[in-house]
Amino acid sequence: MVVVKTRQDGCVDLEMLEKIVDGDVAGIMLTNPNTVGLFEKEIEKIVETIHSNDSLLYYDGANLNAIMGVVRPGDMGFDIVHLNLHKTFSTPHGGGGPGAGPVGVVSKLSKYLPPPRIVKHNGVYELLDGGQASIGPVKMFHGNFGVLVRAYAYILAMGGEGLRRAANYAVVASNYMLSRLAGVRGVSLPYDSSRPRKHEFVVSLAKLRRDTGLGALEAAKRLIDYGFHAPTVYFPLIVEEAFMVEPTETESKAELDAFIQAFESVVDECYRNPTLVRKAPHSTPVGRIDEAKASHPLTITPTWRVLRSRLK
Repeated sequence: MVVVKTRQDGCVDLEMLEKIVDGDVAGIMLTNPNTVGLFEKEIEKIVETIHSNDSLLYYDGANLNAIMGVVRPGDMGFDIVHLNLHKTFSTPHGGGGPGAGPVGVVSKLSKYLPPPRIVKHNGVYELLDGGQASIGPVKMFHGNFGVLVRAYAYILAMGGEGLRRAANYAVVASNYMLSRLAGVRGVSLPYDSSRPRKHEFVVSLAKLRRDTGLGALEAAKRLIDYGFHAPTVYFPLIVEEAFMVEPTETESKAELDAFIQAFESVVDECYRNPTLVRKAPHSTPVGRIDEAKASHPLTITPTWRVLRSRLK
């Protein structure tokens, strides 16, 4: 696998892409809008470059929340769509699951689909065998059934226009927050600052780190004391001290303003009282943990041993 670099404007480096696309390239995986919240403005050129090599475009649907009901990945030119139901369709996200969702393909790839395939015939959905070139079943078909039912209920309740409106609200909320947070001391906006973001944006707290010795991790931990679940930090890796905010369509303006005010207070504390922030959170049963030791080394203790120690 080869990673295609990002240009200074936050989009795919077309020059690099054109150089590496050759007979060995099976396809490209892309999210649009991308992880920094920018829509790939040259998506048609990307598609042309890949398809001219008889390669495929695989769409990661993680950011569909910004475009559902507005733009279709198939119309962009993608051949395969992996549609994550989490976040966009109200289902849980993270912790290794519970992930679920459909994978759709263009007609020329349908013969490779594993069984059973879902086909609508005379207004009725049917389950058919796999395509003629299918390798057969690859996974439990129904997946995480509870997640799928919840997402289906959400889609029925919202309707097409409701889903489109949700996408628009998510984009508005994101850009409103960005307009406020980008002006906070110690915060900078990487890549093209003139273009609006979609449903999420990524700011850099690198200047805050240089000024105070505190950065994205410490700010996120301190936000917990203000009653907020901390946003994603240090992702994507191409942004130094990355701090990703994804407000979604469900938050009221009052809630967005409360988060902005809390963030401003945390940044102010970084400059005025860095020790307070460095030791945060202060309001949780468990305070700061060793981030590295939390994931390594892994020590598994048999249940009977834990119970015996507690009985003692």
